[in-house]
Amino acid sequence: MSDYDVIILGGGPGGYLAAERLGHAKKKVLLVEEQYLGGTCLNVGCIPTKSLLNSAKLYLHARHSEQFGVTAGNVAFDWGRVQAWKDEVVTTLVGGVGMAERKAGVEVANAHGTLVGPGVVEVAGERKTADHVIIATGSVPVMPPIPGAKDNPAVVDSTGLLGLESFPSRLAVIGGGVIGVEFASLFAAFGAQVEVIELLPEILPFADTDIASKIRKGIQGVTFHLGCKVTGIEGSTVVYSDAQGVEARTEADVVLMAVGRRPALTGWGAEEAGLETTPRGVVVDDTMRTNLPNVWAVGDVTGRSLLAHAAYRMAEIAVAHILDPAGAARSGQVLRTQTIPWAVYSIPEAAGVGLTQAQAVQQGLDVVTATVPLVLSGRFVAENGLKAPGAVKIIAEKDSRVIRGIHALGPYSPETIWGAAAILESEYTIDDLRQVVFPHPTVSEGIREAAWAINN
Repeated sequence: MSDYDVIILGGGPGGYLAAERLGHAKKKVLLVEEQYLGGTCLNVGCIPTKSLLNSAKLYLHARHSEQFGVTAGNVAFDWGRVQAWKDEVVTTLVGGVGMAERKAGVEVANAHGTLVGPGVVEVAGERKTADHVIIATGSVPVMPPIPGAKDNPAVVDSTGLLGLESFPSRLAVIGGGVIGVEFASLFAAFGAQVEVIELLPEILPFADTDIASKIRKGIQGVTFHLGCKVTGIEGSTVVYSDAQGVEARTEADVVLMAVGRRPALTGWGAEEAGLETTPRGVVVDDTMRTNLPNVWAVGDVTGRSLLAHAAYRMAEIAVAHILDPAGAARSGQVLRTQTIPWAVYSIPEAAGVGLTQAQAVQQGLDVVTATVPLVLSGRFVAENGLKAPGAVKIIAEKDSRVIRGIHALGPYSPETIWGAAAILESEYTIDDLRQVVFPHPTVSEGIREAAWAINN
């Protein structure tokens, strides 16, 4: 008889949610987390950055409130108190995760775990057995071999930037993905001189090009160097060249390395246990099964989608198949990556789901699109004015009129994109969407306006 029903390696979003669901189902669960419950997202990722961004937005609103008839004097920010607020939020939520696990009856081991083989995990040097094992070891920042970057105190990853004790007046960001863009807009909002160096011709390569361009142009106080390759770092100076090979230099106080993250595949026994992996992650099918019997993998470590909410969904799928394989199969409990939304919490923020226009064309689809400005929304204008960036774009197949992508820029986009995901999950046509009643006045009405703009 096994020691546990399920052992989970990793206490991030995928791991802790799986543990909680299994615990409430009366399974005996051991959650093994070496560093901290909540993983990267809660401790040094999603949540702390949102706390800092909220402070930055409040600062911006106070500085620019006169157009709305409100005058604020002596507006300033205290970086130490901003950091203290971030720490308070993180501490509170980490405690909440621990409480949720205890309430579900989950045993938590603050120790290093190693997968020995199917059903066998070594925890702090002691072997434990289980009927099932879930791998949720997450991801780590990518640190490319740029000359001058290694062991350079001026170069930090996202974790290092979150922990800065003093506010930098100049920030250089290498990488124009989600992490780079969010931090760039955050520090620029507080008044830092920020420059972003991106290898590709546009930021946020997963986003529709039209929306990505609008995001870039809408971020105030940031200089973007697109199509540029970083060739070296000298102290805190970033050296790069453009597409024509012309060299340039960006002087900074701090350099953020934000070229992405990769699955954490080493240090916990994947290769030794015979688990199938590629450089992209642990190989799983759409039910999150690995090549080893009763060994599952969820979250960033799979490389399928490096998003916390994707990890939640993967965890739910694995748990469904562990608890009731036949029922999970009947109800279609599989991962559908094409309807996982993305969100960027920059200033301005954006979100999207489904295909971009370029992806649709690459797949050979004949599509129609419509992009509408959010100034068509009364609430958007009332709260942001006429010059604030905002837009919604819809992509649909021309003949069937089935909607294949919805992308939005502007306030509340991440809060409303779940509705767009449901639209794609349900395979709504443009005509179906036109019959949905949106509350008025809301910014979400931009989706309805875009639906009516197609072919009109």
